[in-house]
Amino acid sequence: MKYDSSLQSQNPISQAQNSVESAHRAVSQAQSHPTEQTVEQAENALAKAERAVDQAGMSHNETAVEMAEEMLAEEKRKLNGLKRSGQTEDGE
Repeated sequence: MKYDSSLQSQNPISQAQNSVESAHRAVSQAQSHPTEQTVEQAENALAKAERAVDQAGMSHNETAVEMAEEMLAEEKRKLNGLKRSGQTEDGE
């Protein structure tokens, strides 16, 4: 079985950055199309990104981890604002 070398070379920092980028896309989707499903997907993506950032926190690249933490915190604020407004297209 052949493995994708790019997946093998991913370190905790790049995994965290990728997870935060994925969470950003999910939150943006929830903001554009606020439904119960998109908000839930964004919450799941944020949880996954948070785990990845925590894992990356054990590395020695503090600057990259701090940047990922800041980006994650911003996405959490965006989603919380959306949830507080209660503006979902499916009325929930």
